[in-house]
Amino acid sequence: MAPDGGQAPAAVADLVAYAEALVPTLEALSARMERERRLLPEVLDALHAAGLFRLVLPRSLNGTEADPLTLLRVIETLARGDASTAWCVGQAAGCAMSAACLEHEVAWEVFGRDPRAVLAWGPGPEARAIVHGDGYRVTGTWSFTSGGRHATWLGTHCPLFEADGVTPRLHPDGRQQVRTLLVPASAVTWTDIWNVTGLRGTASDAFSLSGHFVRHAYSLVRDEPRAGHEAAPLYRLSSLCIYEIAFAGVALGIARGALDAFVAVARDKVPRGMKRPLRDNAVVQAGTARAEAGLQSARVYLLHVIDTLWSGVRAPGGGLTLEHRMALRLASTHAIHQAREAVDFAYHSAGTSAIFETHPLERRFRDMHTVTQQLQGRMAHFETVGAWMLGGEPDLSFV
Repeated sequence: MAPDGGQAPAAVADLVAYAEALVPTLEALSARMERERRLLPEVLDALHAAGLFRLVLPRSLNGTEADPLTLLRVIETLARGDASTAWCVGQAAGCAMSAACLEHEVAWEVFGRDPRAVLAWGPGPEARAIVHGDGYRVTGTWSFTSGGRHATWLGTHCPLFEADGVTPRLHPDGRQQVRTLLVPASAVTWTDIWNVTGLRGTASDAFSLSGHFVRHAYSLVRDEPRAGHEAAPLYRLSSLCIYEIAFAGVALGIARGALDAFVAVARDKVPRGMKRPLRDNAVVQAGTARAEAGLQSARVYLLHVIDTLWSGVRAPGGGLTLEHRMALRLASTHAIHQAREAVDFAYHSAGTSAIFETHPLERRFRDMHTVTQQLQGRMAHFETVGAWMLGGEPDLSFV
């Protein structure tokens, strides 16, 4: 049900408004979600009612196929209320792009049959899948599985080995083959590892499997162009593009909430030893304006890049180019770090008020600095784009 008791939105245009209506609820429940390190059942119910875990799923699977600009706006809106909630929705969106790489019958079993279906995954450096009949025996541990505790299916990224368990299965060019194998969440064993600085509500725990059999049909190579079974332009994007957009949206939403909270503090707070409120301090005034300009300009730049990319992808014969990928990598990373600068300004300028767990800046500061520690926030991405601009040979692994 929608927050007002009505029906969930039927159109993409309604999604941002629905997310906006959820913000007060998310703000009110954020402290509980931090303590319990989970998204609460009532939050999950609201997200499912609006189809927010189905933002990028194909319409053939009862998904929304929301465009990337809508995805960004939904995520950043949710992040104003609670960053963990926004992060889990963004993570689910990136994972859901795999639906276009599966045969329809399998995709329906994973995503379409259950209206509360969510796929989650995380890295598993020591994982392996051994060829066995028409499938694989999978063993390993995968961590950083954001949203895994409410997921219905889990993805296991595995290098492949032949039936002897020793010989790597190779591509013609000599690289070892890697596939993502999907398993029901009920099949795994969980380990609670998520005692962290921020984004605590994401429950990004670790799960394990030992010799679990997965049929080949339930495996895929993520973003393999020839594997796509959906013709819509959205599926010409990569899951990495979705992650870049979504997690930049998380950062922008955190920063928006932080600056709004700081303005509320600065209007009335009279710092110790001073006679006038923070709002009358010239340094604070200039800093507030600069933080706002930095955040807004980074957001507009990101929106422009996404719009340009989306126009190119939707054009007849269009597709995702290296230029698109580099522009999105630059704009998304820049947005994350401009958001961090805005949050840092707000936190430090608020003084001791911001250090208490009950203050909205305290949580947003921790959440923001957890976002920047994640892959999408790596400063090395600037080096990658710069090397490409200068005609070098950058590492394209995360572009």
